[in-house]
Parts: sequence; structure tokens; C-alpha cells
Amino acid sequence: MSVPSYRSAERRILIEPQISVAGATLQPMMPPVGFISDPSLGAMYPEGVTARRVYIDTFTCHPRAIATPGGDFLLMFAAGEMHYAWAKKERRGNVMLASRSADRGKTWSEPAPAYDIPYSQHAPILFVPRGSKRIYCFGTEPRHDVYDGVENAAIGYRTSDDDGRSWSDVTIIRPTNAPDFRGMSAMRMCETASGAWLVGSHAGEWDHGNVVTEQYLLRSEDQGRTWTLLPGPRPHGWQTPGFHRMEEGRPIHLGNDRVLLMVRTPEGRLWELRSDDAGRTWGEARPTTLSHPDAPPMLFHLADGKTLICFHHNIRQSGSMTHRARAELWYALSQDDGQTWTEPRVILANTAVPARLSGWEGSSPMVSYADLLVDGDNLHLFVDHQVRQVLHLQFNRAQLHSFPTARDIRRQCDAADSHEKTYQEVRS
Repeated sequence: MSVPSYRSAERRILIEPQISVAGATLQPMMPPVGFISDPSLGAMYPEGVTARRVYIDTFTCHPRAIATPGGDFLLMFAAGEMHYAWAKKERRGNVMLASRSADRGKTWSEPAPAYDIPYSQHAPILFVPRGSKRIYCFGTEPRHDVYDGVENAAIGYRTSDDDGRSWSDVTIIRPTNAPDFRGMSAMRMCETASGAWLVGSHAGEWDHGNVVTEQYLLRSEDQGRTWTLLPGPRPHGWQTPGFHRMEEGRPIHLGNDRVLLMVRTPEGRLWELRSDDAGRTWGEARPTTLSHPDAPPMLFHLADGKTLICFHHNIRQSGSMTHRARAELWYALSQDDGQTWTEPRVILANTAVPARLSGWEGSSPMVSYADLLVDGDNLHLFVDHQVRQVLHLQFNRAQLHSFPTARDIRRQCDAADSHEKTYQEVRS
């Protein structure tokens, strides 16, 4: 199967004359001290970070990467037309692409189709069970017979026993307590100490812009042979109190059988639920201190297995589908399983003029749906930028405590404004 010729005829990156970062107005062509502004990527990031483009297309969707059992890095993402576009006769759909690196991310192979299926894909959820050499790729399967025609579809998985070079046919998950469950899964999954697998999924109803979503978890205790839907069959999923939304839950194992589930909400912050019994039962949902618009959680462990890093947009904006609030990417660290978080620091900001691609106007300033591949102290961040290109950022763990905070940026901008004011006064 060849790569579809969907690549956008309009591939130029045009730079905004000014942007806002941490509430300060900046000029991308004259970046603040300590920043690099790359006009070829349409992105600004701190000095010490290296960045490159892996791929550009009419539409790209949610890159995910792992280190394979064989030692390569494997990166997968959907590209072509907007996800689920195949359901509309005038659209051609997309394809799941895969790229490999045999040199720890220094170079990447040309992205090529991972498998050949006659319908579109969304986000790959790559997973290698503890002690196994088999790679799993979980995801949403909008196949005609298991799809509601809008967004909800069956959740399934494929497997690879040759280090991700070829994949099995899909196995559709049919939970014992809800065999016809339809939803969407896009975030990383986890395995607990006792061997339970947890995959997040949400289900939504889209009625003339009025969005209602419910968060669920798919749970297996037998290596994926059988599954249970938590907290129960629809319509009894989790929702944010005061809102009719909760989605894109990211479960992460904290040790023993403790699990943190971080979720997307329209409340203006990321929220969380916690379990002490490998995901069988869960406490009440509560807000974190991490400011974040209606956008996905991006939560990972560093190499020590203890330190959590959460990438977030650091903008306290409530409301649904607030795409334009996703133009800055920050991160915070936690040493106590997410109970408290450090002061956020910036890692990336969009500088490109919004593109109108694939019928998704208004979303393109985004630097979002990021995925982190941890290679010891070397960190590889993959970003779905403007839903049209996949960016690969590299930096080191030691740098995490030196990138700018919001106060650093504002202080520098205030100093620059004061200098400019003095200069103009002297001239006059």
C-alpha cells in the first residue's frame, strides 16, 4: 500500500507578526532572549531544545511513539484527511503511518502505511505488556458495522510480533457488561502491578454543537481476552460536576495497584480520579491545580518511574472545544504522584498563521496531543502541530528546571518595553 497523495498543496508556513505567550505580547521574528523561533516550523521554543518536522500533510492526528522490544523507536500517526472523513462521500479518509528510528531518534524513516484497511484511523495507543515482546496498538475502529456515523465506534487492538513491522487484523473489544460499547480512545493506557490493563475511552453525543460526553475505562485482568466497562454501561460514565463533559482519560500506574486517571474537562483545569485497587473502584473526580482548556491530558513518567511530567496549555479557559487556547505548551513536574505540581515552564508556542485545512478552521493554532518518549535522561516530545504536521522536539531531563516560567517571560518583556521606552524618550 502506497502513501495516499493527500499532502496539502498549500504547505507554506506563514508567521504571525505577534503572538501571546504567558499573557505577554511577543514578536516571533524577534524572539526574547533564551528562545529560538523557527520560521520553517512555525514554532518557538527555549534554547537547548532541538526541533524538526517529521511529516506534514493536509491533516495529521495525534502522534504516539514507543521504544520497541527490538530497540528501535517506533512512531505512528494518522494522516491524510480529517479522521473519520471516509464517512463523507466527498472525502477520501486517512491512513495510519509508521516511521522508525534505529539511532535513538537522530533520523527517521520515511513514514509509510502501517497496515491496509478501507476506513480511517484516529490515534494509535502503543503498548508492550510487562515481560513481553509483543506490541499492541489499541485504537478507535470506525468500521461501518461498529460505528455510529459521527464519532463513537468500537475500540479494538492489533498486535505485532516482529517489532512493529507488520500487524494482525483488528480484534474488537466487546466488554462482558456492555458488548456493543461504542466510544473513542486516544490516550495512552497502562498496566498495573497485578497485571490489569486499563484503556481510557469516552462516548459523546454531538447535537448541533451541544456536546455531551462521558468518560469510561476498559479493564482486563487476563491480557486482553476479556474486558469490563467501568464505571458501568452507558449512560453511566463519569462527567465533570456542573458540566456534561469528561473525556480523553489517561490512566497511569503509580506503583503497587494505585492508578491515577487524568481527564479532559471544559472547566478550565485538568481533573483526576484515583484508584487503589488496580482500577476496580474509583474515588470522586476532583480538579487538579493545572490550568488547561478543553484539551487532552498529556501525562507521563520520567525514567525514574517516580517523577510525573504533565504537559498542559496553562490557560484557565472554560467552555467546550476551545481550540485557540491550545497555542502554548507548558509542563509541570510532580514528585508526589500528582498531589502537588511545580511552577509551569514553557516548552513550545505556535508562531504560524492559522491554516484552513481539512475543514477544521479555528483549531490550527494548536500545539497539542503531545506524546513523550523517555530514553533515560533524553526526552523526545512529539507534537501534533496545527493538525497538519508532526514535530519532534528533543531535550534533556536536566534542562527541565531551567526553561522559562511565565514570570521569566513577563519580566523579560517588561525590561524590553522599558528599554524601548527609554530609547524613544532619548530620541525625542
